Amino acid sequence: MTNRSRFRSNLAALAALLALSAPLLAACNRPAEAPEGKSAEGEVNVYSARHYDADKALYVAFTERTGIKVNVVEGNAQQLIARMQAEGAAGPADVFITADAGALWRAQTAGLLQPLTTEALTAAVPANLRDPEGRWWGFQRRARVIAYDTAKVKPEEVDTYEELAAPRFRGKLCVRSSDNIYNLSLTGALIEVWGADKTRTWAKGVVANLARQPEGGDRDQIRAVGAGACEIALTNSYYYIRMAAGDDAADKAITEKVKLVFPSLDGQGAHINISGAGLTATSKNRDAAVRLIEFLVSPEAQTARSAANGEFTLSASVPTPPPTAAWADFKAHPMPVSAYGPRQAEAQALMSAAGWR
Repeated sequence: MTNRSRFRSNLAALAALLALSAPLLAACNRPAEAPEGKSAEGEVNVYSARHYDADKALYVAFTERTGIKVNVVEGNAQQLIARMQAEGAAGPADVFITADAGALWRAQTAGLLQPLTTEALTAAVPANLRDPEGRWWGFQRRARVIAYDTAKVKPEEVDTYEELAAPRFRGKLCVRSSDNIYNLSLTGALIEVWGADKTRTWAKGVVANLARQPEGGDRDQIRAVGAGACEIALTNSYYYIRMAAGDDAADKAITEKVKLVFPSLDGQGAHINISGAGLTATSKNRDAAVRLIEFLVSPEAQTARSAANGEFTLSASVPTPPPTAAWADFKAHPMPVSAYGPRQAEAQALMSAAGWR
């Protein structure tokens, strides 16, 4: 049974998750650990833009450990941000969870998150993977990488982000739309390192290299390389890893001929991003919410998510398990992920002006 098929229901997911992480199993078998003078029972309301069975299994494990019930409302990040804004101070959300530091920044700038700092969070999350004021905390990493056709492209031809815009790849590149948060964050990071002029030239080169107009998600870009529609594509690492480790025979076959390169930005490593969580400004269940966020960043939870979902742990101090470990030996750029959000508007304007739809 593959990782993917193990996670088809909450109970099955919990069993697989605990089997993959012995420390988490031990934690779940311990008696509930309530703070002194506090009941172990209660509830916490989560608004989550992540839709993975692995996450649901972690909520079950958290409840097993603490007695705290986790209620989850799902939607995309913008929908959930709009919902919290509409609900105002009376809103029930305690924890906001989403992928991409740029999306967390949107919630932050909307005034929807409050500062939170604890010893457990500070110890678990490297400084460059969290908001400097503690309004959100990364709990998993992913890299923005290049998928390439091994029959047509050599890995050294795509080992930097500059090469996405090189004349060598005219009409041979597949990408998502410019308003996709992953692309906005990458372009924001490029502006941070290169400045606007060089990034503007790069964006024009990307547009000149398009094999087709941007469409679909990251997996669609990988599949397009496999089908010969393009030679290279921009994607998040975990999409590819899930395809390679999953039980879809067609997707697995694609990853036999399409491989990944972790390109370097300014010689300092691959652009990385996070999934993360923040304490809402209107939380009514603060103690339970803090405990959940601490649990989500714990090494046990990182390891379990990495095994099930293809995402990387936050640092080398938490080993990446199989099957994700096969792709974990890369150099990550040290840029604070909090830099991406403030560059969003500039990145979008620059990409749109270049004709990147």
